[in-house]
Amino acid sequence: MQKKLLSLFAVIFLASFCSVYAGPWEDMAQLAQSIKQTSFPDKSFNVVKYGASEKNPSIKNTKAINAAIVACNKKGGGKVIVPKGVYVTGPITLLSNVNLCIEEGAELRFTTNYAEYLPTVLTRWEGLDCYNYHPLIYAFKATNIAITGKGIINGQGSNTAWWNWNGNKLFGYKDGEPSQKTTGRAALMKMSEENVPVEKRQMGEGNYLRAQLINFVQCNTAKIEGVTLQNSPFWVIHPLLTNDLTVRNVTIESLGPNSDGCDPESCKNVLIEGCTFDDGDDCIAIKSGRNNDGRRWNIPSENIIVRNCKMKAGHGGVVVGSEISGGYKNLYVENCEMDSPELDRIIRIKSNTCRGGVVENVFARNVKVGQCKEAVLKIDLQYEPNEPCKRGYVPVVRNVNLENVTCQQSNYGVSIDGLEDANCVNNINLKNCDFRGVKYNSNDIKGAVNVNFENVRINNTIISSKKISTVFSPLTK
Repeated sequence: MQKKLLSLFAVIFLASFCSVYAGPWEDMAQLAQSIKQTSFPDKSFNVVKYGASEKNPSIKNTKAINAAIVACNKKGGGKVIVPKGVYVTGPITLLSNVNLCIEEGAELRFTTNYAEYLPTVLTRWEGLDCYNYHPLIYAFKATNIAITGKGIINGQGSNTAWWNWNGNKLFGYKDGEPSQKTTGRAALMKMSEENVPVEKRQMGEGNYLRAQLINFVQCNTAKIEGVTLQNSPFWVIHPLLTNDLTVRNVTIESLGPNSDGCDPESCKNVLIEGCTFDDGDDCIAIKSGRNNDGRRWNIPSENIIVRNCKMKAGHGGVVVGSEISGGYKNLYVENCEMDSPELDRIIRIKSNTCRGGVVENVFARNVKVGQCKEAVLKIDLQYEPNEPCKRGYVPVVRNVNLENVTCQQSNYGVSIDGLEDANCVNNINLKNCDFRGVKYNSNDIKGAVNVNFENVRINNTIISSKKISTVFSPLTK
């Protein structure tokens, strides 16, 4: 009798548990509801009343737009309106309780007079802490901020020195010209490796490290909605150490070097939905600092939702890394469409033994892919193998799950380049996936364990879970 009661209690407990916890997608739904949303007083501040004009040079419009923001902030917040017209401006600083509204037919066109983006401000550049050129739109330790409207924010990176500074001839660079490759990038990496105090890492004039289009640093409760973002000098949207962020119905058109679409870095509780990405680099790249700087802060990115988005060109659709030293957990990707001959990968995770980091709990479902170049799922722990840094920080990737993902053309279905310790890549699961037009008719998996396939087809052939190859790159030995 006692055994029967215990069995009954066990059944009731399990039934109760299962009814309460519906899995990761229920977690995602609860997360989406919990993300704090912006709210502003019903007050408006038109930049024209503060001196902004289509006829004004950038310096005058810069002062006028920032003056409207300051006035809005001092009066308790509200909406700063940029009305129809083209306004050339320099850097803008967003303050708490301000909604910068770019109305339909309006364009903020940022100057290419680089001196106007000085003095430098505190930011990160490719995961490294520094003082650099003022981002085109910047916020520091602000709360309840937004950029909204149906207008255009044009960074004018195209065919200017911003893109030339990358050092790539595809973007106008000529031999003998200065670039980030020969100056600031290497210098900043060296400072990080040597733990030089951040206040001494002044990377402005003469270092050629390009500015972000939008950079929110240590902010809370933020929104970017409806706007079109074009031709960023560098990363397009870069939230850093910022929590409770919504990016909704944004169109990104920036095919320049390192034109990542949206890069949440050491951010928590982020919703990216209804956006369209057409980028020169990763469409979405989740980060948490690079090498010593990432480990010093030790703040992971976590709880990020990507849904109902469209990805066109880019190195990756939704990416974790490569500056991921602080780690990452809990990514949800659903109901996205990705398709371009210039899109390299769909879900990508990248790190190396300089950066380390633990990446876990990645969930993707109902993703429809036309074509991509390399692979639907790419895990690369051999990224940038020649990076000059102290090694020995072993990255870990675990609990990655793809369900109902289809693709019409790629080189591979799954490509994994792990480390000699195969346990670094563990528990990779694909279910009900259909990959057609796979050039090499296979997966390419090295250095991983517990890679499981359930009803996965490659070129209409069911792929079973097989023992994973243990062929490793010499770089890991």
